[in-house]
Amino acid sequence: QVQLVESGGGLVQAGGSLRLSCAASGRTFGSYTMGWFRQAPGKEREFVASITWSGNSRYATDSVKGRFTISRDNAKNTVYLQMNSLKPEDTAVYYCAADRVVAGVWDESDYWGQGTQVTVSS
Repeated sequence: QVQLVESGGGLVQAGGSLRLSCAASGRTFGSYTMGWFRQAPGKEREFVASITWSGNSRYATDSVKGRFTISRDNAKNTVYLQMNSLKPEDTAVYYCAADRVVAGVWDESDYWGQGTQVTVSS
């Protein structure tokens, strides 16, 4: 069983930066592709970014491309999300996940963290 714990969220002014971390415990996440998602109040979960086990392949959704960067340190079993030029629209709970079952499909069969709150003020 893999436990994922997000940290680094908080309150920041528009234009500022935050760095989120996702640490795995109980078991390493090995060769899993890792992803970041977010969910604002009253809205559906939204994909943010993902990274393969080697770090050679990365993807980010259009709304954050050029502002957010995903990275991983497999030796530390940790995934990061560097968020720059933050906007009020980025306000949400941010979750990390491990794509453990079907590649490219993110659902309840995968491992998910409990989330960390990011609030961007204008």
